[in-house]
Amino acid sequence: MQVQQRLYDIDDLWRLVCDADDDKRYELIEGEIFDMAPPGGEHGYYAFEIGFFIRLFDRQRKLGVAMVETGFHPPNDRYTVLSPDFSFTRKERAPNPIPKNFMPLMPDLAVEIKSPSNTLAELRRKAAIYLNHGSQLVWIILPASQSAEVHRLDASGDLQREIIAADGALSGEQVLPGFALPLAKLFA
Repeated sequence: MQVQQRLYDIDDLWRLVCDADDDKRYELIEGEIFDMAPPGGEHGYYAFEIGFFIRLFDRQRKLGVAMVETGFHPPNDRYTVLSPDFSFTRKERAPNPIPKNFMPLMPDLAVEIKSPSNTLAELRRKAAIYLNHGSQLVWIILPASQSAEVHRLDASGDLQREIIAADGALSGEQVLPGFALPLAKLFA
């Protein structure tokens, strides 16, 4: 007899998050729930720094909404919820008012910071999910090598990956036009 594995949806995940009595974070990928330990100090530091630099840049421009560790799901996919370490959504796409539960879209910019508990393959898989569901740009921050990977789709919809070395800079591209964050400044 074949045992059928249950697929979880965003409502199941929301109930789990609301009922949890631990410090874990959860994500939902293709109906499977993944639990994650709370981020460590280095992880939190870099997430804050990226958020600080972007918020400082956007304070006068008011291009969009910045968030940390917020659940996002594609509006047409009830089986996927990702929680980037930092995100930015252009104001013309951001729901108004901001919902109390998961955001019903993928952010324009998703930032994932590699922790000891992540593999690069897991983060790259998430980058593809973000991009295939509406994100324009994904940064994977790699503290151990003081570098980053930038993921985007090209004109034909194929995934592109660019490595930014320690002496390079992250660009806001079309999401945050004019924004640049030198990695030397981030990792100083």
